[in-house]
Parts: sequence; structure tokens; C-alpha cells
Amino acid sequence: MSQNYPFVNPPLPYDYDALEPYIDTGTMILHHDAHLQTYVDNLNKLLRDYPQFQKMTLTGLIQNVDTMPYEIAEGVKNNAGGVYNHIMYFNQLTPPEGYKEMEGELAEKTKQRFGSADALRAELKKAALSVFGSGNAWLVTDRNNTLQVVTTKNQDNPFASGLRPLLIIDVWEHAYYLKHYNKRAEYIDDFFRVVDWEKVGERLS
Repeated sequence: MSQNYPFVNPPLPYDYDALEPYIDTGTMILHHDAHLQTYVDNLNKLLRDYPQFQKMTLTGLIQNVDTMPYEIAEGVKNNAGGVYNHIMYFNQLTPPEGYKEMEGELAEKTKQRFGSADALRAELKKAALSVFGSGNAWLVTDRNNTLQVVTTKNQDNPFASGLRPLLIIDVWEHAYYLKHYNKRAEYIDDFFRVVDWEKVGERLS
């Protein structure tokens, strides 16, 4: 993600209702136009008086948060993470009529590591259900380029730990509560019906 200050909220790569009936229109509007926009606005406010950090990308900000003044470090961590994570989340989804199962290198690595695509989905679902409160479940590659499933709290990001994010499951309640209420498991099942596995596979390279 090469964008830098002042950050903007990019438009969705599909219509707000494109993921129906699995992710509803109201959730997409609220999630993108309110929640992501708030992270963008907050991040710009935090960086406004700190020109030494304004040329950094989102990745750079997250990786260098320990070098920042105390008064903005935690805010930058949370809000830069919120922007990065949400953009990644929205960009990996596809209308259900365009859904295709994973192929190529991703499919091969998945079979080697988990046995099958269904087994990977089960592992991701288990991880997403294990998140207490707000956070995310991820498919990542480690330093050996091996697939792993991990979780993070709040808006933390696994690349801060040397991992490469490939797929994110947002399990903050704002991602699903309007349609699925407290039924996180149902949301996760529906989420898998609109994952763009081709996009996920591109993140391997």
C-alpha cells in the first residue's frame, strides 16, 4: 500500500450491494463510509503536525511506530492499522457470481500445509471464532514462505511480526452485526462465499 499523507478512503471496487445476500448493503455502507473513513480522518489529524512522518506509507507508519513521539504513537498504530486492514479486507472480496475456488500456487501451498481448501477454511473459522472481543483472523506466510493462520487484537497487523498477510477476516462486530447479529459463525460462513481467492493468491508474490 503506497498511499501516504494525506490519506484518503478509496472507493470500493464493487457496488455497496454487490456482496448480497452474504454481506448486506447496510453493513457495507457503514463499514466503508463510516468506520474506515473515521480511521482515515483520525490518522490524518494525528500526522498533521508531524511532517517527518508524512511521507511514510501505511506499512512504514506501522513498522516505525516505536520511533514516534509518545503522544501519537498509539493513535498512529491503531488508526494506520485500521486503514490498512480495512482496505485489505474490502479489496479481497468479490460478488458471489464471480466466486472461484483457489488455484495455482495458493492451492498447492494450501494442500501441502492444511490438506485441502475446506480444511484451511475450517482452520480460519476456528481462529476467527477464538478472537475475544475485537480483532482479526489472518492467513499469512511466515519467513519460510509457509502458510500459517494467526489472530490479532484490535487493529494490529501480522506484518509487524515479520509475517506477510494474505487474507483477513474482520471479526469486529461492525463487520457483521446488522445482518448476523451475534452469530459470528454464520458471518464467517457467508464471508467465505465472497472471498476473491485469485486476489489472495496474488499476495503471495
